[in-house]
Amino acid sequence: MMLGKYSFGIGDRFGRQGKALLQAIIKAKEQGVNITPVWNKSQREHTITKTAPACVRTEADEAVKAMKWKDSFYVDADHISLENVDFFIDSSDFFTFDVANFINKSADEKELTGFIDKYKNHVGSLAIPGIDKTFDISAAHLEAIASKFSPAIKQAGKIYRHIEAAKGADNFITEISMDETDQPQTAIELYFILVAIADEGIPIQTIAPKFVGHFNKGVDYVGNVDIFAKSFEENLAVITFATREFSSPENLKLSVHSGSDKFSLYGPINKALKKFDAGLHIKTSGTTWLEELAGLAIADEAGLSIAKQVYAKALSRFDELCGPYTKTLDIDKNTLPSAAIVEQWSGADFASAFRHDKSCEKYNGSFRQLLHVAYKIAAEMGDDFLDALEKHEQIISKNVAENIYERHIMPIFME
Repeated sequence: MMLGKYSFGIGDRFGRQGKALLQAIIKAKEQGVNITPVWNKSQREHTITKTAPACVRTEADEAVKAMKWKDSFYVDADHISLENVDFFIDSSDFFTFDVANFINKSADEKELTGFIDKYKNHVGSLAIPGIDKTFDISAAHLEAIASKFSPAIKQAGKIYRHIEAAKGADNFITEISMDETDQPQTAIELYFILVAIADEGIPIQTIAPKFVGHFNKGVDYVGNVDIFAKSFEENLAVITFATREFSSPENLKLSVHSGSDKFSLYGPINKALKKFDAGLHIKTSGTTWLEELAGLAIADEAGLSIAKQVYAKALSRFDELCGPYTKTLDIDKNTLPSAAIVEQWSGADFASAFRHDKSCEKYNGSFRQLLHVAYKIAAEMGDDFLDALEKHEQIISKNVAENIYERHIMPIFME
């Protein structure tokens, strides 16, 4: 299986927006931009919504059939580990290995020595086309990289071979994720990571590094955009170099996780992709759920009541909901309105505070981030929530498709 040049992770936590999401992909194709849809859902999301990977496969298959999609598509076992991968084996054909927890984990002496001996020929100067500096690599530098990343790469190898034994080498797409960690990987670290992955025998097609700056859930990038742009171009240069110099797949590309709503980055990403003629995989899971909630808020009084209930309960269970996402949330609790205040809001008030439009004086990024992780509350509502989604499918699906196409696909891949 070979992933297309451009691919889009279309997360859908409640499994109701498959056709709307695919509609955005189809519209891009009609404009001459071919994007491979990848339905993705993690173990944590399945646990919260009480679903299974087979549900995602069914959603994807039904959307593809209904929309008469003839090109390739995939179902991603998102952020899997060796402990939970078997849950996804039968239904998935795209696997995102999350090995961030193994970064900086102690490597044994044999492992360290083996890494250093294997790559000691790299000690000295290294020039990578597209990067306007030469890297001076010392033995100490090589040892530090080995100590930091070798355990993660070895773990990725174990996961890959486990899946390969079950599905066969050519029957799934491999992505490696190192983004949920504290420090961004440098260009030269990414180079050695890719060298070691190739030597481990993993036919990786996408890699999700930790980028400079903060990729918080559901809101725009926090950081210096110029620094990001330079770093992103350096990463693309490394990817290009890797595909030419050693046995990385020719379609190897960067993957951007928590990629929804990073509006200030889409222009620089678009420019860099064109400069390097590079591919990209981007994941936008939570934005679909947010569009569902926004749609309910403006649909009718019953829908607005559901949205207000979700917020009130999320506020009372703040620590529980936000705890698993500490690396990707930045919520100022002092700016969160009380449940009593929100109870007095109209649907327009709720939508204005919630929708990601920084030109609107009522927009509240902390309010939006809290609701981003509050889908657990909606899941606990069961049929009351799901029936409301069905009742207001027309307005919700329109918003979902427009959000993905106009606010994400167009600025990233087209403009």
